[in-house]
Amino acid sequence: MSPSPARPESWQLAPLSAEFRHAATERDFLAHQLAMTQGQLRIALLFCSLFYLGFAVTDLARQGAGEHTGALLAARAAVVLCALGCLWLLRRYPSSIRVSRLAASAATSAGSAGFLLIAALRPDEFLLHAIGMSILVVVLYIYIPNRLLYALALALAATLGFVALAWLRAPLRGAELGTMATLLLLANVFCYVAARRYQRLWRDEYSARCVLRDQSIRDHLTGCYNRRHLHEQLLENELARAQRYKLSLTVVMCDLDHFKAVNDQHGHHGGDAVLVKFAELLRAMTREGVDGVVRYGGEEFLLVLPETDLRGGVLLAERLRATLAASAIPHQLALIRVTASFGVASADFASSANPAAHHGIIASADNLLYAAKKAGRNQVRALQLP
Repeated sequence: MSPSPARPESWQLAPLSAEFRHAATERDFLAHQLAMTQGQLRIALLFCSLFYLGFAVTDLARQGAGEHTGALLAARAAVVLCALGCLWLLRRYPSSIRVSRLAASAATSAGSAGFLLIAALRPDEFLLHAIGMSILVVVLYIYIPNRLLYALALALAATLGFVALAWLRAPLRGAELGTMATLLLLANVFCYVAARRYQRLWRDEYSARCVLRDQSIRDHLTGCYNRRHLHEQLLENELARAQRYKLSLTVVMCDLDHFKAVNDQHGHHGGDAVLVKFAELLRAMTREGVDGVVRYGGEEFLLVLPETDLRGGVLLAERLRATLAASAIPHQLALIRVTASFGVASADFASSANPAAHHGIIASADNLLYAAKKAGRNQVRALQLP
């Protein structure tokens, strides 16, 4: 079941990492993107492995066997083996965000280390290696899907290592070395800016989709689920789950007493304030992410309580009734006091499919609510469905 509607601060992005500041929102985004992220990572690992093997073949064809041939082949083979190991991890743990990041970081670390070893063993080709280093920077930031801060750290470490090798081993003059270092620094800056833009765009798209979805299933005033979501998804899902696992399911119909008098005395703004506070009370006293709180219509609300028997539903309704009756809702210079009536209907699927509950559980709770109102209001009526 979905959590309460996300607050605006949930969508704020950190400036450096371009990640959601709200940890739960970031986890939800990563889980939503995981299948696509792993698919891109698999393609990137296979593609880079083929290129490393291809360069090994072209080196042998161009230079033949030499002093460092074995070391060069071993370095490239180690990178390919690391990539294959990462592919196995992705296949073994397809739903793990942590494993995906581990695989991306391990593969890029191995690739960078292998490239630096090759550059160290062939110092006379550092200008060609500089081109390769620029491509490696692009791959680290853009092509390998990883956390932006990890990509930044790995790319800067590889760049600094390459510049240090060029200073120690390459036959380059000071001006040439400075120019090469500046160009590689610029490559890091441009690639970081591009990668950060992609990260922001993906999260902006995700937040827009979530906000639109939230608006389609929630009441705009109270933030509770709307009636459409109740009938299209919430109730059907919980009834199906209760039947499948032989559980109890309880619904509580709630209605504010004499709500028209509140509107007449305090205006519609006062009535809205009462509705908002009552919705907050319902959400505060139910289980977030488990129970469903629905604005059923006007001043009526419905609670869907999975894995809750009749006794549990009645206890909750009584607590809600007593808490609301003892509360005063501030509005402008007045304190508004209201009460509510409750109808509690419960179905137990432990012994049978109970098909009657599927069609009549809400109707039964509604009938019980009106019985509570006829009996004097500010009370609870309950029934265990047969």
